[in-house]
Amino acid sequence: MLGRRKRREESADVEDVIDLVPADGVYEEAETAELAARDDAAPAEGAAGKAPSGWGRVLRANRPLWITAIVAVVALAGGVALGHFVVSPLDRAAGEGAPEPGLVTVPVEYGELSNDVTLRGDVGYDDAVEVQLDTSSFEGAAIVTGQVPEEGAELDALSVALEVTGRPVIVLPGDLPAYRNLRVGVAGPDVVQLKKALAAVGIDAGDPESDVFDAATANGVGALYTEVGYPAPEPEEGADDAVRAAEEEVRTAEQMVADARTALDQAQRGPSAVEVREADNQIASIWRQIKEAERAGEGSADLRDQLAVAQLQRQELDAPRDAGAEQSALDSAVRGVETANEDLAAAREAALPYLPASEVLFLEELPRRVDSIGVKRGSSLEAAAMTVSGATVQLSGTASESDVALLEVGAEATFDLPDGGTHTATIADISKSDDEGRTTVHFEPAPLEPEQMRELQGTNVRISIPVGATDGEVLSVPYAALTAGPGGESRVEVVDGDPRDGEDADTRLVVVETGLAADGYVEVTPADGELSEGDLVVVGS
Repeated sequence: MLGRRKRREESADVEDVIDLVPADGVYEEAETAELAARDDAAPAEGAAGKAPSGWGRVLRANRPLWITAIVAVVALAGGVALGHFVVSPLDRAAGEGAPEPGLVTVPVEYGELSNDVTLRGDVGYDDAVEVQLDTSSFEGAAIVTGQVPEEGAELDALSVALEVTGRPVIVLPGDLPAYRNLRVGVAGPDVVQLKKALAAVGIDAGDPESDVFDAATANGVGALYTEVGYPAPEPEEGADDAVRAAEEEVRTAEQMVADARTALDQAQRGPSAVEVREADNQIASIWRQIKEAERAGEGSADLRDQLAVAQLQRQELDAPRDAGAEQSALDSAVRGVETANEDLAAAREAALPYLPASEVLFLEELPRRVDSIGVKRGSSLEAAAMTVSGATVQLSGTASESDVALLEVGAEATFDLPDGGTHTATIADISKSDDEGRTTVHFEPAPLEPEQMRELQGTNVRISIPVGATDGEVLSVPYAALTAGPGGESRVEVVDGDPRDGEDADTRLVVVETGLAADGYVEVTPADGELSEGDLVVVGS
């Protein structure tokens, strides 16, 4: 009886514990108050002979702790069970062991096949050079005053590359830089270059084979300045005055020649009749005076001396005359005229047009493209004025000897564009190999748009040159798919079943004839058996 009552009390205590657990696990204030009332009533019940159970008091006093413990135990048991029955695919695969090996296959390709030589090349305008201008002839600073070209502009014969201190820098064809002023009287290879350059632009500068700068060359220089719209350089100070003085000297020398010639003519003709008559009259007059003196008994010694002199002079008139002095005077006067004419020619030549070294720019292979400008209007010309290059686009790269053996001038190539496309080019020249066994290959690209050239300028691109190609689309397989038959024939193994079946897969051998090989693939034509695009051929297992 007491045992059943005790069990009922313990059962009631457990139910009280369960009733005290709310849905959200938080005790409400009313339930806490009820629990406190039960605890207060417990002594009264014990006083009546019903002492409360010890476990009941423990449960009622530590209900939150026991509830938390029960929840933790349930969660632990669930986690253990879940970890035992849930397994990841990788762990399951690891436990099952390695799969059975299958066949490694690739599909048969169908399309054009080509063998290419690939190299890298630089794109740019050919033969870039820095332009250095001679400023030694300027007395002060060489200031750029105009005619500054823009980047990308072309310089051709008769172009004005720059204007420095109001004077032009004229472009002419040639490879020898200007290093001195060219004027009448100088000679050398630079004069020959100038004459040929002027002849190339249609200006007569005299004999192009002569290396002397003469009056004809000076006149050609004058025509050059007229062509470009600038006055020829002014002669040196005082040159015009020197010409006028030389002309006066020539006139004076010519008058001296005339006077000397007259004297010589007179000397060569002998005494005139007047001179003879005057000499005879003088002798007769002296004789009369002597006779009168003797009749008067006066001395005539002085008169006789005068008579002797007069007779001697008369004899000289009859004797042959020497015109050597007159001839010498004439010769000297003639030499004076020659000297005066030479001085006049020199003075006139000094006043003729000349070509200062600072006003001409000789460039090879015109026209030229301006790549960069190092000066601007108003700046002082000190370093390189600009960089110019050939006006034609150049694409060049180097190739090994083995690749060069496959190339030839005129072969077509393609190179990559910045936008991802390709552009065609032609092999223009194959240079000799260098010390490292590399050969430079020059290409001539097809015409490029200005925008394309701006993007390509100075870049390094990939160039492909086809050296062998199939005639249209063909079947091809990797090298690894080919095997040798008992007779040395080439063949491929075609899989008709599932390659994953490995050695049990359904396969067949197809004898093929091989063709062009490129990029790891080889052209095949079925000779015994069927082979089509997309068929799977074995390359390994």
